[in-house]
Amino acid sequence: MQVQGGTIDAVDGPVVGVAGATGLAMADLVEAGDERLVGEVVRLQGERATIQVYENTGGIRPGEPVFGTGGPISVELGPGLIGGIFDGLQRPLEGLEALAGPFISRGIHVPALDVGRAWRFVPAVQPGDTIGPGAILGTVAESRALQLRILAPPGRVEAIAAGEYRVGDVIARIAGEQGETAVTLAQRWPVRRPRPYRQRLRADVPLITGQRVIDTFFPIAKGGTAAIPGGFGTGKTVTQHQLAKWADADVIVYIGCGERGNEMTEVLIDFPKLEDPRSGEPLMQRTVLIANTSNMPVAAREISIYTGITIAEYYRDMGYQVALMADSTSRWAEALREIAGRLEELPAEEGFPAYLPARLAEFYERAGRVLTLGGQEGSISIVGAVSPPGGDFSEPVTQNTLRFVRCFWALDKNLAAARHFPAINWLTSYSEYVDSVTGWWRENVALAWREQRDRALALLQEEDRLQQIARLVGPDALPDEQRLVLETARIIREGFLQQNALHPVDTYTTPQKQVAMLRIILHFHTRAARIISRGAPVLRLRQLPIVEQLLRIKTDVPNEQVRRIEEIGNSLDQAMDELEREYLR
Repeated sequence: MQVQGGTIDAVDGPVVGVAGATGLAMADLVEAGDERLVGEVVRLQGERATIQVYENTGGIRPGEPVFGTGGPISVELGPGLIGGIFDGLQRPLEGLEALAGPFISRGIHVPALDVGRAWRFVPAVQPGDTIGPGAILGTVAESRALQLRILAPPGRVEAIAAGEYRVGDVIARIAGEQGETAVTLAQRWPVRRPRPYRQRLRADVPLITGQRVIDTFFPIAKGGTAAIPGGFGTGKTVTQHQLAKWADADVIVYIGCGERGNEMTEVLIDFPKLEDPRSGEPLMQRTVLIANTSNMPVAAREISIYTGITIAEYYRDMGYQVALMADSTSRWAEALREIAGRLEELPAEEGFPAYLPARLAEFYERAGRVLTLGGQEGSISIVGAVSPPGGDFSEPVTQNTLRFVRCFWALDKNLAAARHFPAINWLTSYSEYVDSVTGWWRENVALAWREQRDRALALLQEEDRLQQIARLVGPDALPDEQRLVLETARIIREGFLQQNALHPVDTYTTPQKQVAMLRIILHFHTRAARIISRGAPVLRLRQLPIVEQLLRIKTDVPNEQVRRIEEIGNSLDQAMDELEREYLR
């Protein structure tokens, strides 16, 4: 119910002052001016209020009314989210276009969910059943790839029936301690309030992405957090596309927060064309897109992050594994800075507000692997892209993000310039989930996964040290043992870490193939080191045809034919045996 919430007496961009705000409360959702622009109360001083408006305030005048809605800004949760493309205020872009054309008009209000569409509801309980909080009342086939699970408050089921229902129709009635509750297909939830769960679980199951540099070297766990910082052109968006397509998650929530319109356009065009490798259906059948480009009002950019994470929590509570991609949190932080400046708040480092770390913490802390109220296991894994100006990782957003994430995939401009993708620098990246997920790898893939990973990383670090020496004295001045380290590191870089997102075989690698690839490369190094110790020059090893085969495994051996890597290993041993016999004479 809307009530008069005062009158506008000051306008400073998206920040609007309100006099006579007796009916407003902090964080209330309001509508400002004659055009009913959506906003939120961010400050109260007596009968004066300050609101930030999430739409363009051009033309709004002092004296126009402000209306309070009596509640905080919320999102509508229910069937119809999957496959949808929404702006930061959860307005469907298709609905906006149908109503007002290709440009978003001010003050336009479109329901987030299609109120006229009927959904087939299949009950999972019967009248008379007693259920606990978060229990599954029934399901709705939201798409061919996903079943929406309707959750209920605790109590006794008084009435429930299968049928075709619209989002506002009552599907069940639950009698609880507070009286009878009418349950509909849709519900509303305040975006700034985390949804409850029963228990937080340990993040010890990896989120398999099929990207070798991530899964093997810098893994992320289900319910984990990761940051991808990198300058322009280093491949942040493509990396997130790969994660969205291949990550071992049931639901993908992609937030385009403040990115350029042409980049977001590519996302909106490309995502509907992507095929879900699980089902062969379009990937959009388990994806929700939040599109808030840089030319949209800056305040709406700030709220889009919370809209996305609340939708992610909704699916997590059903027992789904959710992966959320935020591209990029730097643009979100810039929105905070602009709003803080207009509110005349005391600036901190580089003009960002002093509460930037707290806001980042609030966002990333909503990730996690949990036991839901209904007793199911669900998770939200957050991957946030960071766009530091000039690729400077010492700037405040990157540094504060590092305080709250446990996985850091540092994109390198030099690697990107050398066409090495993903351009994740193995010397500056890290993952704090390695110890946690080692047990899963040993139990489900290979006992030696951790040892192989650590040994390969040690070779890459030794290569970096030797490269610095080689720049001074030349690589030919190094002994053959050290030149072999350079050669093996090259094979790891080009044959394992480098991955082609557009190649039908190389775009995704199963954990089993990853382990087999790394095992044979390290086996080559072991055999080669023994032969060099007998006097063979490293040049002879480089000339072996098996070296080229090692580099081509990633594209020549499909995931379902991992046994072929064993055959290549046999060929490697034969070649090494012949060379070793030559130097035993």
